[in-house]
Amino acid sequence: MRMIFMGSPDFAVPSLDALVETRHEVAAVYAQPPRPAGRGKAERKTAVHERAEALGIEVRTPRTLRDPEEQERFAALDADLAVVAAYGLILPKPILDAPKRGIVNVHASLLPRWRGAAPIQRAILAGDEVSGVTIMQVDEGLDTGPMLLKRELVIRDKNAGQVTEELAELGARALVEWLDHPTAPEPQPEDGATYASKIDKAEARIDWRRSAGEIERQVRAFEPVPGAWFEVDGERVKLLDAEAGDDASGRPGEVLDNCLNIACGSGYIRPLKVQRAGRAPMTAGELLRGFAIPEGTILP
Repeated sequence: MRMIFMGSPDFAVPSLDALVETRHEVAAVYAQPPRPAGRGKAERKTAVHERAEALGIEVRTPRTLRDPEEQERFAALDADLAVVAAYGLILPKPILDAPKRGIVNVHASLLPRWRGAAPIQRAILAGDEVSGVTIMQVDEGLDTGPMLLKRELVIRDKNAGQVTEELAELGARALVEWLDHPTAPEPQPEDGATYASKIDKAEARIDWRRSAGEIERQVRAFEPVPGAWFEVDGERVKLLDAEAGDDASGRPGEVLDNCLNIACGSGYIRPLKVQRAGRAPMTAGELLRGFAIPEGTILP
């Protein structure tokens, strides 16, 4: 088949690689446009953009697909099928209708649970122990199209970076499996449907009034981006890894000892890895050797 691939971040790269390794032709790759990044604000290409160029595939980076001229360019590729994996742009109906066999999506959840922009982070925040990928047909709704294939992954105790990497590989294998052995579409049930809203940076600040279990999940959900954090004397400290404990007698935010165990609304958090602004990640002990946080301190 002649295909178009549409994706942007690291999550989508294994699916692009998997397509290239099959007998199918990838006529073009669509990715989000380069954007300013880093301290110098130099424009940076997406991971898919860079990988497609390395593979010698034409890359297109429109800022929108609503432009009729862009829709005509897409249709002119005369694709049999388009594959989407975390592309990041809305696909208008003329785009959906252009490939002869439609568009399929590699979605990072077990639909209908966690439709939307941030399924991995929301699954971890909710305490889901199992997630997975769904190969689905794209329709005009938000991840509401019929399901084609599902594959599960245990995500217990993993952070978002680890889950993203594992689901990316699982999704690539599932995509090839479906292409080799197509299955009939199965409508999504509305029962059990949930929406994974985009992560707001304000969610990354730790609220010590919450339970230790909730905070531990927050740490995992926001590692590596945007990074859960707390404040000490006006300075942000990222909490990269932590364990939750059951018993604590202090007030929420109170430093309980010289190991930086911190009381929560219920239970306590034991920081395992932290990071000050502009510094390398370190253990809690390493932090305390150069940055005093005395027992009894109340963190905001």
